Amino acid sequence: MASSIANQRDRKTTVKRPWKHRETTVNLKRLGILLSGRGSNFLAIADSIAEGRLTAEIAVVISNRVDAPGIAAARERGFNAQVLASKGLDREIYDRQLIHILRENQVDLVCLAGYMRLLSGHFISEFRARIVNIHPSLLPAFPGLDAQHQALEHGVKFSGCTAHFVEEGLDSGPIIRQAVVPVEDGDTVESLSARILMEEHRIYSQAIALVLSGRFRIDGRRVIAG
Repeated sequence: MASSIANQRDRKTTVKRPWKHRETTVNLKRLGILLSGRGSNFLAIADSIAEGRLTAEIAVVISNRVDAPGIAAARERGFNAQVLASKGLDREIYDRQLIHILRENQVDLVCLAGYMRLLSGHFISEFRARIVNIHPSLLPAFPGLDAQHQALEHGVKFSGCTAHFVEEGLDSGPIIRQAVVPVEDGDTVESLSARILMEEHRIYSQAIALVLSGRFRIDGRRVIAG
């Protein structure tokens, strides 16, 4: 199954590149970021764009929680940041509202950045092969919550993180990028999580860049670049 990203309508945006002292017109894809917490992966994506390592623009940042630190950080940086509170709403009703906001902002790729809600089948079908997530384990090991705690409880010698497409199953979509993090004998959940998070920040932007490029194919469960 080829990526549908390559078939999305390109949008020309004028970008100032100060190191060249001139303006350059480039085609940028638009990201929709969903978050529920501190938003560190969102900030890493934003930094990758600002530093020229990822050619994209953040069209909208959406939180399902009013008090999420990530949404405050998005506002401080001047992004289009919106809160769509999910408490008490049926999942599909909520997701239909979420879809409306994403479509209104002409989002090409949905990026989950610590988004603590399961997406409905309707949402996934609307953005098929255009939703990516970062998870703090080497999937398929330790899906779901508390992955770092699960790794320590199982006594594994290596853990890590996985950037993957989102499908209906929990953390089950085809794997785009992975990074390995050794588990040290004295590790706590906090120390292991901190080292894994550094790798999340590194590989998530790489995975997003690959998906946006369209230079890959999905063969069964394998994402093959080129």
